[in-house]
Amino acid sequence: PNTNVVGKINGATICMMRNLEIERVALAAMAVGIARRSLDEMISYASDRPAFGKSNLFGFGQIQKHITESYAEYMAGKSYLYGFANGLDLNTHGNGLDADGVKLYCAQMAKNVADRAIQVMGGYGYVGEYTVERLWRDAKLLEIGGGTSESHHKNMARDLHRLDGNKLE
Repeated sequence: PNTNVVGKINGATICMMRNLEIERVALAAMAVGIARRSLDEMISYASDRPAFGKSNLFGFGQIQKHITESYAEYMAGKSYLYGFANGLDLNTHGNGLDADGVKLYCAQMAKNVADRAIQVMGGYGYVGEYTVERLWRDAKLLEIGGGTSESHHKNMARDLHRLDGNKLE
């Protein structure tokens, strides 16, 4: 009977779509956390590891590249996430473009940062005794869970097409 219905009749689809948007934001936040920890581990290792007569790895250009690119991507993902989450109205739906976008970007970013952390740490980064090996696996899962990267591409392309010539904000 209608007296036992939670919410509005036929309102479940809107509720489900809103929950998917919230889930994607939460997964993007997980990705940002993974990237942050990977970056912390990478910086700590590079600071403490002597090599080729130098007291640490920061004097090597490739290590500098891995760390600085990781930092820039982490900050971009964090900014996208915080900006979108701050403006998200949990009482509505229709935020799919950026819910998909933030999850797509942050999941890929986290995997890239974790991959660079493994690279900086060399063989140590690959073994299970070090945190970055698990962080990479967790980041890879984020590209699949909550919608694959390919599904986010499809959804975003559809939503961008619907703009029908209107400019992005």
